[in-house]
Amino acid sequence: MSYFSLIYLGIFLLIISVLSFFNIIYSYYFNLYLNLDSYVYSLILSLILGLIFLIKKKDNYKISIYHKILTVISGYFVLPIIISIPFYFSIYNISFLDSYFESISGFTSTGFTIFENVKHLDESLIIWRSSSQWIGGLYFLFSIILLIDIFDNSLKKSLTNFLTFNTSETFKQSSKILILYTLLTFFIFVILNIFDFRIFDSFNLSMSLISSGGFLPINELSTVLNTNAKEIIFALLMLVSFFSIFLSYNLLFVSKKNINFFQEDIYLFLYFIILIFLFFLLFNSEYNFSAILLSLSSSISNIGVSLDQSPKNLSFIYLILVIIGGSFFSTSSGIRFLKIYALFKFAINDLISHVRPKNIFLNTNFFLKVNFQKVEIDKYFLSVLIFIISMFFLSSFLTFSGISLEYSFKLSILTLMNTVNSSMYGIEYFNFQELQFFTKLYLIIFMIIGRVELLTLLIICKKFLFKN
Repeated sequence: MSYFSLIYLGIFLLIISVLSFFNIIYSYYFNLYLNLDSYVYSLILSLILGLIFLIKKKDNYKISIYHKILTVISGYFVLPIIISIPFYFSIYNISFLDSYFESISGFTSTGFTIFENVKHLDESLIIWRSSSQWIGGLYFLFSIILLIDIFDNSLKKSLTNFLTFNTSETFKQSSKILILYTLLTFFIFVILNIFDFRIFDSFNLSMSLISSGGFLPINELSTVLNTNAKEIIFALLMLVSFFSIFLSYNLLFVSKKNINFFQEDIYLFLYFIILIFLFFLLFNSEYNFSAILLSLSSSISNIGVSLDQSPKNLSFIYLILVIIGGSFFSTSSGIRFLKIYALFKFAINDLISHVRPKNIFLNTNFFLKVNFQKVEIDKYFLSVLIFIISMFFLSSFLTFSGISLEYSFKLSILTLMNTVNSSMYGIEYFNFQELQFFTKLYLIIFMIIGRVELLTLLIICKKFLFKN
């Protein structure tokens, strides 16, 4: 591994050690000694490895985009091994594969769980599950900045008002993201407490919401969302992981506000308002609107949690919203609203060109004042194509494993979009612990594939297949 990779992973290993230390203190203070040793193991291992990696630091280094991609991908495989230690050494007799599955699910902010009843877990392990999501969301944001070169040059230019992209400045800039991410987590925690959520629930839910994760500190969300006011505020807080994190960054840290970049978030807001209006118009008489609002927010932000009364006959619509996703610079997954919009706009222009070839087509500056280049459209189209191919393979694997075709189709979408299964998708009672060995491996691999942006895998394949 390169020096850069070691430093990058070393930083997150130290963050894991801090989270392990917090769990030790929490367990000791509240006399939760059952799993105390497991956090000691994760603390020692993460701290030692983190310090060893950071010792290798060099002031001047160059790193190619291929090494950056390999660094990010290796982190998604290696870091969850450390995170899985408290699961494996807990009193619940969890196999290593199940422990790794749980940690991967948390680190990718997916939310699939092997635990059927969260009430049987001690509070420290529940916090550890939530922490795995929190650090996974942070890792995802760091990865976006690290791999910005492969996505869109116009998006990179728009971020120069907030960050510099010199490799030597990467870690300095990342500290800003860490501070902002922590502040937003604290903000969500405070708001939940204001609305009379239990402190323990608020703490865990804040880590889930900021990371777009699906782990809950309780079995049913309805046990904490027992009023319409709580449902609405919870739905609105989900949007923190739907909009760009740099929107908050701009408001808090930048003196000269750059509204041009946040036109994406303006369009996302309009998109959300239109969805609310349509659902209110069509389904308000049939369903509790606050529950529908929560399901909408949960789907577009790729969190996936819902109330028991969520309408199951709308599962297909919710799955489409999951696929679309949110802002490019958010912790949500999905193909991304920006890509869908660009492809739709390009398709309309192309159709017009065949009807009236000499006519002026749609204004390319209509969205974000960005002129989508052909090379960018090709990338977006390729992302959609890879998603379809990946969904086909995963759903086929799941079907061959004995899972029904409907469940395989839905589960493949949720896996690739890193969204937890819940009642609004009709598969809330799916038992992951009873899955076959290779089925769990399929899900582990495809959860990571969905999180690292499918395009990055194609670039790596290109590197090895066409070395020149």
